[in-house]
Amino acid sequence: LCAMVLDSLDGRVARMTNTQSAFGEQMDSLSDMVSFGVAPALISYVWALKDLGRWGWIAAFVYCSCAALRLARFNVNTGVVDKRWFQGLPSPAAAALVVGFIWLMDDFGVVRGQDGSITWQAMNWVMFALTLYAGLTMVTNAPFYSFKDINLKRSVPFAAIVLIVLAIALVNIHGPTVLFAVFALYGISGYGVYLWRKAKGQPTSVISTSKDEPDERGLH
Repeated sequence: LCAMVLDSLDGRVARMTNTQSAFGEQMDSLSDMVSFGVAPALISYVWALKDLGRWGWIAAFVYCSCAALRLARFNVNTGVVDKRWFQGLPSPAAAALVVGFIWLMDDFGVVRGQDGSITWQAMNWVMFALTLYAGLTMVTNAPFYSFKDINLKRSVPFAAIVLIVLAIALVNIHGPTVLFAVFALYGISGYGVYLWRKAKGQPTSVISTSKDEPDERGLH
């Protein structure tokens, strides 16, 4: 979760200090792979998936592999994707979905046996399904809103300030529940947008029609 915050700041800091470089881009991708690919897969495996035997490591492997594919595709398609949308679930959100669920269950005190394994076998399969969902959703073409078209340099509306205050209050009520709910809603929002645009006969791809105009506004 700390890595999510830092990942959202590194690019801005580089631009503010005029220290952008090709090395920084590659280092950013490697850091993302460790933070949002390897770490969540390992945590989910140790927490629950190991009790499922080979099915457990298959789920962890699929998640980790999909995170690598997601980051590689993001780097390749940076210049041709509509900046307002992500092509597939972004890896930080996928990691938050997996780790957020573990945080929530741990906060609720999931019962464990003397050997440390989860005694409620169904929970292991819930973790299995969630890990696969997060991993495979990263490599879909479903459009997930990127929030990159929000300009923080403009004056902030009063309503937005009220919403921020309400959000902080909700998180303080019970952080694990609220944060996981937010990540879960975002994790399915891309499919909702895809189905809505499909039903209206609108294009669903986030790839721009012209590679010469990477900032093209429309979805194509």
